[in-house]
Amino acid sequence: MKNKVFLITGASTGIGEATARRAVEAGFKVALVARSTEKLERLQAELGPERALAITCDVANWQSQQTMVETTLKHFGRIDVVFANAGFSKGSTFYGGEDKPEEWKEMVMVNVYGAAATARLTLPELVKNRGHLLITGSVVGRITSIRNLYSATKWAITGMAQAIRNEMAETGVRVTLVEPGVVDTPFWEALQKPCTAELQPDDIARAVMYAVSQPAHVDVNEILIRPTGQPH
Repeated sequence: MKNKVFLITGASTGIGEATARRAVEAGFKVALVARSTEKLERLQAELGPERALAITCDVANWQSQQTMVETTLKHFGRIDVVFANAGFSKGSTFYGGEDKPEEWKEMVMVNVYGAAATARLTLPELVKNRGHLLITGSVVGRITSIRNLYSATKWAITGMAQAIRNEMAETGVRVTLVEPGVVDTPFWEALQKPCTAELQPDDIARAVMYAVSQPAHVDVNEILIRPTGQPH
């Protein structure tokens, strides 16, 4: 993995942060992308400025993502692996309670538009290097155990990953959809967990690195990973 570059959105906490540590351990240089500059800079200092680059970016903004790609290329010269991991849930229901249209809009822009923009803007570099695109979906992109719009955004990610894989079939670019169940991250601060069992962010990071570390002819299409005891 020496000199290969791994770009991670949503890198300031949780799965993204854990994946950044695993990627550096595997020999990658990492572009750490998120909205939280302070958290990113702390992680960059921990991983070492020779291996990690902090890039403040709002994935819901096209120009911000363009700058993200340009900054990564200027600093590292290439992009080999991209993990479109940024996303959140505010738990807005379809019925009852207060109307929160701006909350819905932000969630769709980050979770769906943001991932699509990351793919669109980085795939030209991945094609050059026969690289790897990974996208964070969710168990609730296959079922609807969480009854809110967040689940619909992750169903969109499931379709997006398949569409990108179809389009990339003749390019050598691998595409992996990572679908976690309950993970102990800040994501659940405002939500009710469906069970007491939970994974740790590093469990997902190790799954990501499993997919990335396969030989070039092996494309791990989906990784659906729940904690033992999660019923759905």
